[in-house]
Amino acid sequence: MESLRGQVAIVTGAARGIGFGIATVLRREGADIVVADLDAAAAQAAATRLDAAAEHAFGVGTDVTIEADMARMAAAAVSRWGRIDILAANAGIYPHIALADLRAADLDQIMAVNVRGALLAMQVCLPQMTRRGYGRIVLTSSITGPVVGQPGYAHYGATKAAMLGLMRSAALEVAGAGITVNAVLPGNVQTPGFDDLGPEHARRMLAAIPLARFGTPEDVGWAVRFLASVEASYITGQTLVVDGGQVLPESVG
Repeated sequence: MESLRGQVAIVTGAARGIGFGIATVLRREGADIVVADLDAAAAQAAATRLDAAAEHAFGVGTDVTIEADMARMAAAAVSRWGRIDILAANAGIYPHIALADLRAADLDQIMAVNVRGALLAMQVCLPQMTRRGYGRIVLTSSITGPVVGQPGYAHYGATKAAMLGLMRSAALEVAGAGITVNAVLPGNVQTPGFDDLGPEHARRMLAAIPLARFGTPEDVGWAVRFLASVEASYITGQTLVVDGGQVLPESVG
């Protein structure tokens, strides 16, 4: 595929986990990277890992639920490199809460981060993309919600399904401006947050994956890289499942 050299990518939630995997792949492919994360110090540390010389990556502390923070994030990219070509709206939270214990405040919080965060990210990047007549937006959804369910994650699944409704309508609105909007749907990806779920959860999840391994953040990153490519110009409003085949079997075993 054509190199991403000269293109500017913003990745939210990029200090660690899947977000850092996405940023790593896009940087490796030549893009300049804005590492946006709620933890400003971690964002800058991640940017340094991507480019120690600080020529092609920088970090910015960003609360994706706050419009002013998001506007500042986009402005920083434009101030540094004069453009925004790629947005990977990845920031998300996934607290485990049983349905009986789920409060309205819990739902409001996860909706604010996972859905409003994606919406605000698109809104602050679209003016630059529209001005240039080019853009690639990739949302990080999940198989949980749109495809499968998981006890304790009803609120999370609702947000990830909502992101796809947002994606489809947004794709229609910006198609005439040369901008595509797609989503990746990761399955079980080995991240620090995944490890916190414990060995029994890991054992059950691994048994459900035909490829017999957990995904890596970079596996998701390569899927984003494809959807963010020039070559993917005729793909919009679509989803790409990245799960090692987990959703394929009718039953486990």
